[in-house]
Amino acid sequence: MQINLTGQSVDITPPLREYVETKFAKLERFFEHINNVHVVLNVQKLDQIAEATLHVNNGELHAKAQSQDMYAAIDGLTDKLVKQLSKHKEKLKQH
Repeated sequence: MQINLTGQSVDITPPLREYVETKFAKLERFFEHINNVHVVLNVQKLDQIAEATLHVNNGELHAKAQSQDMYAAIDGLTDKLVKQLSKHKEKLKQH
């Protein structure tokens, strides 16, 4: 899985990059057919926003989360993606 990480109004520090990579590696346990991921981290005034687009077999998943803390926003983002991946996996099983 290839992760493209972009920062808008925020510097992508090595610990932040490592945190994102660790979190998204856990997503592969739920669904192994993730081809690539585009993650955008953004700061708007007091809001820390994390959003991602996952390119998976038979589709694309997108989620967005925001918090006062960037790490919490990334946590929220991966939680949303886990739910979407579970639904996507169920759809694939039904076909």
